[in-house]
Amino acid sequence: MIEVPLKLYIQGLAKQANAAARPLSLMTSHDRTLALRAMADRLEASVEDVLAANKQDIEAIPRDGSTDDYRKARDQISVTEGDVAGMVAFIRRMAGAPDPTGEVSQGWMTQDGLRLHRVRVPLGVIAVISEFGPAVTAESVAMCLRSGNVCVIRGGREWFRTNVVLARVLREAAEASSVPPGAITFVDRPDREGVLELTRLRHLVHGVVPRGKVGLRKAVMEQSRVPVLGYDGGLCHVYVDKETDVPLAQSVVVNAKIQDPFAANALDVLLVHQAIAQPLLPGLIRRLLSEYVVDLIGCPKTISMMGIMAMTGHKGIQPATDADWGQKRQSLTLGIKIVKDLDEGLTAIAAVGPGHTDTIVTRNYETAMRFVREVDSSAVLVNASTRLHAGPQMDLGEELGVNVSHVPVRGPLTLQALTAEKYVGFGAGQLREPHPVPQAYQDAMMLSAKF
Repeated sequence: MIEVPLKLYIQGLAKQANAAARPLSLMTSHDRTLALRAMADRLEASVEDVLAANKQDIEAIPRDGSTDDYRKARDQISVTEGDVAGMVAFIRRMAGAPDPTGEVSQGWMTQDGLRLHRVRVPLGVIAVISEFGPAVTAESVAMCLRSGNVCVIRGGREWFRTNVVLARVLREAAEASSVPPGAITFVDRPDREGVLELTRLRHLVHGVVPRGKVGLRKAVMEQSRVPVLGYDGGLCHVYVDKETDVPLAQSVVVNAKIQDPFAANALDVLLVHQAIAQPLLPGLIRRLLSEYVVDLIGCPKTISMMGIMAMTGHKGIQPATDADWGQKRQSLTLGIKIVKDLDEGLTAIAAVGPGHTDTIVTRNYETAMRFVREVDSSAVLVNASTRLHAGPQMDLGEELGVNVSHVPVRGPLTLQALTAEKYVGFGAGQLREPHPVPQAYQDAMMLSAKF
């Protein structure tokens, strides 16, 4: 059997998905709720199939590296019964979540009597490109269906067989509940070029959400012709002001960096006012190095202050380069920079903006308000961890990522953010004046004036 060329294959999938957008929009909210419940029930009954496929993914891990590398890869790829239960619970939460479509956000009447409304509608076809595990596949499909959108999903290659089974189970359950074919479309070819082809089909795909590491996000941002909805790049800073509570600052920094160092909203660069550096940094750096085994890079002032630590048996701090201050980490590496004042801190943040999440730790209200006004970031927090910038933590509901670009909606990509607003008007024959008059009639009027 001859395999269809990758470009034609991706275009075919996108056409099928696009054709499903209109019939999906005609489904009632109640019908989509029933479909989500059916998907959760089917996945719960198919846990053995998912685990069997995951076992095949584990067996496919190359063994030509070290034992430690193999163990880390196996632990990363492994999916447990509890993981599947978490996916089932997520889908059921989506079934019970408020449907954002059809919501009327505004209504008014114009001077000539036209009644206008702003109504929430689905975006259409959303392509989710993931380097992560099956949980992202389940979350993407469920959130898109809840918000009335078609989902084209490409999961992480390491979980390829697991994702194939998961997508099949969810698609079959959805289509048995009257969800149109193509509304849940899985890209079952792991080729990287296929991912980029999806982002070029602007006449078929209406939004793309990259869920992955820096390389994937950069490639999508540079090559996509489709609006990128959930670009969660941008750096995360914590600026510790001179007027601060030292224990509070330590807690915020540790949580922002260590709670999940691989998350997009984990701390990348710590900026410290020089007046608070001596009371704060020695104790904080010792904790980061000895308790949490963080790799630290610092500016010359930080290196000078902490250089003596090399004699105490602690792991030292490496000198930072200029490029380090603009690098998103998502790892156990943290940059520390001492700045002379708030202005220098704001300048450092602006130099690599717009940001993902930026926090100030301070007791001074005026300083906090200036920071809030001047920092260009998807979320700006005061005396709180950057890890709180997420849909569930902000009581906004589940999210499909975080958008840091200025359009369309900054912040957590929640159900509401997966919709757009259109204007709906109810009239009684209202017209735009002046009403057009046939040229022949105008000529006759001009002639009649001469006689």
